[in-house]
Amino acid sequence: MNEGGQPQERNGLTEEDAARANLYALIGRLFHEAPDSILLAQLCRAEAGAAEENAPLEQAWQALQAACKSAYPVVVKQEHDSLFVGVGKAEVTPYTFHYIQGASPDRHLVRLRERLEQMGLARRDAAFEVEDHVSGICDVMRFLIVSGHSLSEQRLFFMEFAYPGTASFCERVARASSAEFYRYVAAFARAFFEVERQAFEMHEGDG
Repeated sequence: MNEGGQPQERNGLTEEDAARANLYALIGRLFHEAPDSILLAQLCRAEAGAAEENAPLEQAWQALQAACKSAYPVVVKQEHDSLFVGVGKAEVTPYTFHYIQGASPDRHLVRLRERLEQMGLARRDAAFEVEDHVSGICDVMRFLIVSGHSLSEQRLFFMEFAYPGTASFCERVARASSAEFYRYVAAFARAFFEVERQAFEMHEGDG
């Protein structure tokens, strides 16, 4: 995604919002491509930030870190490609329209593109992923946070475009026969999305 110039990212994020933005970025990165040895090492040493105040999320984070410690980059890349790229057809599609019930894929993408255009976001000409790739959705949520969009704006996008697809996507990954390392990624992502849903519901009506 390219940012169309407005709004510009702001400094002075709260610690909680910075942690949220970082976790969206991490989840998006892991589903977009397999982690290399550097990222795996960083994850082994990192603190989850927002996970520390939520027991299920903290447990999922610790399990993911344990998986990182025993992961081999080449093997994880093979797993990622088998799950999400595949030859002919991926075992698990990373495009969220597949998991949203009651809406046609074409209409869903039209609404998503309209919303992104309103935000000043546009798809890069060189990008081959459709906008509703789970990594793209995570990147939009990160952008909304770091750009200072209100909670109501974040909530609207999350409830309409992020949560309905990503929650079911994570469940599908967790059940996939090829998922080993990515079972832990999916569990952590699902736990984080649930924390976000609960927080947005708790603060419904806030600006």
